Amino acid sequence: MWELIRVNKRNSVILMVLMTLVLLVLGYFIGVVFFGPNGGVFGLLIASGIAVILMLISLSSGDQILLAASKAKRVTHDIHPQLFNVVEEMRIASSLPVMPKIYIINDPAPNAFATGRSPQSASVAVTAGLLGRLNRDELQGVIAHEISHILHRDILFVTVAGIMLGSIVLLSQVFLRGMFFSSMTGSQRRYSAGGRGGGGQAQLVMLIIAIAVAILAPIMAYLLYFALSRRREYLADAGAARLTRYPDGLASALEKISNDPSPQLSSVNKVTAPMYIVNPLKKKGQRKLSNLTSTHPPISERISILRNMSGGAGFKDYSASYQKSTGSKRTVVPASAFTQDKIEQRQASIGAKRQEKVERQLHQVGDIMRKVNGFLFLTCVCGLKLKVPPNYKKDKIKCPRCKRILDIKNPQG
Repeated sequence: MWELIRVNKRNSVILMVLMTLVLLVLGYFIGVVFFGPNGGVFGLLIASGIAVILMLISLSSGDQILLAASKAKRVTHDIHPQLFNVVEEMRIASSLPVMPKIYIINDPAPNAFATGRSPQSASVAVTAGLLGRLNRDELQGVIAHEISHILHRDILFVTVAGIMLGSIVLLSQVFLRGMFFSSMTGSQRRYSAGGRGGGGQAQLVMLIIAIAVAILAPIMAYLLYFALSRRREYLADAGAARLTRYPDGLASALEKISNDPSPQLSSVNKVTAPMYIVNPLKKKGQRKLSNLTSTHPPISERISILRNMSGGAGFKDYSASYQKSTGSKRTVVPASAFTQDKIEQRQASIGAKRQEKVERQLHQVGDIMRKVNGFLFLTCVCGLKLKVPPNYKKDKIKCPRCKRILDIKNPQG
């Protein structure tokens, strides 16, 4: 496991260096355009300053920013006891030092992600739709996947890389919009003046290069970000199979999530999309997109790998299934991780074998979403459960069935 973490950290450092170089090159050419031939150094300083400031923000409170942007709300054990129990089980299985904080996103689309700066400050967020649609084994697979991201130190990378990507996109957009405004006001004519010594032509060439770099830099950063994000999803799937010893649980969960007809998550964007266990961006023709521009590996491929794991649930078993399913000779798991003892697969739990009715699960989704949003649940003596919204101002409410008056301030009275 430690060798896997070491390789993961090394790849993260390489990626961050490449993204930093993209940011500095962009800053250099922007500096040359706005401040002349000697302005490249000034542009580098500005780009570096932006990167450092955003990096400090991401290291200090980046996880809270991502959770707030995702509209995730921290919940207690009373909201969903099974979720807390499953997270605790996977924490113990993975030997995490601290129980991750648990959040629920008030959205019917099933999905989940993990964030944080370290295993000591990690958080796991799941949607209400996920809790209402998965059985216990499937939920355990999803949580194990997110715990694996924490265990492999992926969460810090996603936070910092997302901020770096945001920096590059921000600089690029500011520059391109500034050039558009300059062309509209006519202030760009100095680049086409020609000049007696050819200086105007040199400026024009630098302007063209800068515009090309500003267009290509975000594309390059996205490709770098997505490429390693896809590999991390494979590793987290392998980790989940190992922690649960039941690969089919995660495979079944991925199948349900990918085939769910719910609308796209309302709070997701291109920067936060790679955090989720399944790509939350729903677009027409998405299945036809090249893997080069996808934030996640093909879902059908991930499911096939998990279901083709035969005999065991270890990293070696996952690697063998990966090669068989994809026809590739390479592996996403370092060979040094194969030295661990063989892990036998277990059978599905008894609770998961008894499939609950879809209507009951969908009803649970509504209750979960109401609890997250502060609804008060009152049960009348006639047996009717009342769901009082948080903006209800009166102290008493009438039961619509038996007409009894219930005291909201003192429900037991």
